[in-house]
Amino acid sequence: MADKFAIITGASTGIGFELATLAAKDGYDILVVADEPLIDAAAADFKQFGTDVRSVEADLSTIAGVDALLAATDGRRIDLLCANAGKGLGHGFLDQNVDDWRHVIDTNITGTLYLLHKVLPAMVARDDGKVLVTGSIAGFIPGSFQAVYNGTKAFVDSFTDALRNEIKESTGVTLTTLMPGPVETEFFQRADMLDTSVGASESKSDPADVAKDGWDALMAGKASIVSGWKNKVQAVMANVTPAAVLAEQHRTMAEPGSADK
Repeated sequence: MADKFAIITGASTGIGFELATLAAKDGYDILVVADEPLIDAAAADFKQFGTDVRSVEADLSTIAGVDALLAATDGRRIDLLCANAGKGLGHGFLDQNVDDWRHVIDTNITGTLYLLHKVLPAMVARDDGKVLVTGSIAGFIPGSFQAVYNGTKAFVDSFTDALRNEIKESTGVTLTTLMPGPVETEFFQRADMLDTSVGASESKSDPADVAKDGWDALMAGKASIVSGWKNKVQAVMANVTPAAVLAEQHRTMAEPGSADK
């Protein structure tokens, strides 16, 4: 058993899988979670690095799912948390099913906040711990045809900035926000966005590169990191571009059928 322990959520594929790989390589025992059986196969892959690996299949959009994850720690001290689990949802808001958009909100916001609310007090009390939360540059942009998802990421980006200030007296605890742009993962398939310009694009970031950017920022105790130079430029421009213009630009990327235009 290693002397340091990490939880990584959304670890079955994509950024979460790469973060878990980096944690195991760095000598952390890890507890990985996702809402699909694939998490067990991912856990088997992480074991190659020689640390203890446990996996949990749980729906982190629910309080019960987060509680099940925390119960799987068996009371062990959590040294590092990568709160990476997230859901996307394409198409126009008025065309979306209520259960679908609620699941996005409950996964990206409610589950993330509840997990932080349960894990951070012990870190703050002992003045030691690291947390990485996956936000997005989508939080800077009104997301036409992806409005709920972008709205949740705007919340996460803002919330982590505020929470970081609230716990600033605990200098041994760091809270880092990872803000990628479009990443080559299963996200767009699961969000039913493969027929969109952004979903079909071949210029999306490599999840391994994004995870490495986030991990390096986390280890350095940075407040936030926008992964990729193009995304850094886009994030800067979003601060000086009118919201209506940003929304129209996003429409050209995310409107259903835009991949054929």
